[in-house]
Amino acid sequence: MSGNSTLVEHEAPEKLLAQRGLFAGPSQIVSEDLYAEISQGIADRERHRLVVHPHATVSMNTYFGRFPATYWQRWCVSGEVELSLTLTGSGTVSIVASDAEGETRTIVAEQVSGADARVVTMSAKIDKFTDGGALWFDVVTGEHQLVVEDPRWTVAPPKKVRPTAIVICTFNRVEDCLNTMAALASDPEPLSLVDAVYVVDQGSDPVESRPRFAEVAAALGEKLRYIRQPNLGGAGGFTRGLYEVMEVDHAEHANVLFMDDDVLCEPEIVVRTTAFANRTAQPVIVGGQMLYLLHPNHLHVGAEYANLDTLAPGQVVEGALHDADLTGYDEETGKRNVQDRRVDAGYNGWWSCLIPSEIVKAVGYPLPLFFQWDDIEYGYRARAHGFATVTLPGAGVWHADFHWKDWDDWHRYFNLRNALVTSALHSQFDPKRICRSMAAQLATYLVGMQYGLAATQLKAIEDFLKGPEVLRDGGVQAAADIRKLRAEYPETVKHPASEVPGISSGDLPLISAPPAPRLFAPVLAKRVVNQLLGRSVHDVGAVAAGDSAWWHVSLFNTAVVTDASQEGVRVRRRDRELAIRLGKQGTKLLKELYQRAPEMQRAYRDAMDELTSRENWRRLYDL
Repeated sequence: MSGNSTLVEHEAPEKLLAQRGLFAGPSQIVSEDLYAEISQGIADRERHRLVVHPHATVSMNTYFGRFPATYWQRWCVSGEVELSLTLTGSGTVSIVASDAEGETRTIVAEQVSGADARVVTMSAKIDKFTDGGALWFDVVTGEHQLVVEDPRWTVAPPKKVRPTAIVICTFNRVEDCLNTMAALASDPEPLSLVDAVYVVDQGSDPVESRPRFAEVAAALGEKLRYIRQPNLGGAGGFTRGLYEVMEVDHAEHANVLFMDDDVLCEPEIVVRTTAFANRTAQPVIVGGQMLYLLHPNHLHVGAEYANLDTLAPGQVVEGALHDADLTGYDEETGKRNVQDRRVDAGYNGWWSCLIPSEIVKAVGYPLPLFFQWDDIEYGYRARAHGFATVTLPGAGVWHADFHWKDWDDWHRYFNLRNALVTSALHSQFDPKRICRSMAAQLATYLVGMQYGLAATQLKAIEDFLKGPEVLRDGGVQAAADIRKLRAEYPETVKHPASEVPGISSGDLPLISAPPAPRLFAPVLAKRVVNQLLGRSVHDVGAVAAGDSAWWHVSLFNTAVVTDASQEGVRVRRRDRELAIRLGKQGTKLLKELYQRAPEMQRAYRDAMDELTSRENWRRLYDL
């Protein structure tokens, strides 16, 4: 099932479908209010059909119901959008617009009486949305009901339509991957816009080994390209898709849409991201947004950037929604939590993200970072070459909530090491700022009795200082080494809350945290001194995940801390000698980082072209 696909530009349709109006989601766990809001009366919402009972009002001013006009005006060449709907019954449909402040205005309205599957079209100029605003439609009924079917927002097509390949990267998440593949296969219209679906399987438990694979493969048909390869992390899996597409003849103008294996997939994302990419004035990375899988009404972030000077990813762009309930209302304004103001992203996560082939040709392939920061580095490298990233509202998938993943994990090594690499490549790489930030981090880990996390950080710095050679194998050895290292530290192990080793549950009071200190440095210094002198406030106690900040945990001799996943607990025990040893090792490493920062920056920049070359990835794939 591997081999070259046909990825040629298609003849343009009469109208380019920009997005569909959907009234319900792809799963029963998803609220219909994300699609269509019943603001008065009664209505029945199905995926492609809305029945509005008499004396009712339904608004599509919702996350999936809005057409993001401000993004289309800023980035695309389309000056007008047309809405078509099939109506049966009586009522009024109106197109409504908002501005950057969320103020609304009606653009056009159409009243029907006794319609029988009548197709109604209305259009709106995309001309007053530079700073913000969206379009949507509202439905109002009087004495009779109105059935609305298959709403479609369309724009004028380009001369040729770009082909699209989807790339799903997977590692031992067989059922998740099959669910994502099945979701894409289940919706014929988005699937018709896709020329190839690459499934890059890097696991020891192959997706193709399940009986269900044959059924899903048959549904995807000749579009499926199933590839097995060694585990090179997310970077190696997604890059394989780029590698394959760039090999196809006539794929100079192709879209490559990355999709995580463990998302709840909304197939509509294919329609919206590919249409947008087909109409941008210049190639841009088109990012899908992430909604929380455990809390499906919540948006992770409207747009984000990384602070490369302090190695901090996931910074919220000013004015962007963050951890927002999309079915809720702003307490101050009383308005729906929607993104009216246009916000520009620094990068987009690869849970779902479209990269045009022209960008790959201009900037090279991703770095072999294994995973973590590979998407950030690529976004900033593209930006340096003049290619922006657009995080497109209304194009979303559901992905596991980030704050339900514990920070103290083996992946933290890649987060830190790759942050240093990215900062060296794309910032001034000021050693004073970086070392100050990392020293503060290390101190909080040590006083919080997270010795394994401290060792993880030091290993990341140590390996960064080895230079670009550390990336030669794509991260395979580093992934094995960090797991082995962390196994030496007992507090990295998760235990069932009912069976905490060495502690009687009757002697484990739950102790709440005091308020966060107003002055960070003096409190941290005080905790360090007290621990060196063997002083503590509590001998042993339980600490909730939400109370597990260093300023609280550092008051204990032994703290049983709930893991962020809520699946168990970690036991942190004070070890003065170990803290001193790690502190001394950290001081030495940070001094070396401070002194060698300019040298390391030159080394990584000099190696960049070779590391991101097709030849390097061919070697890593052993092709």
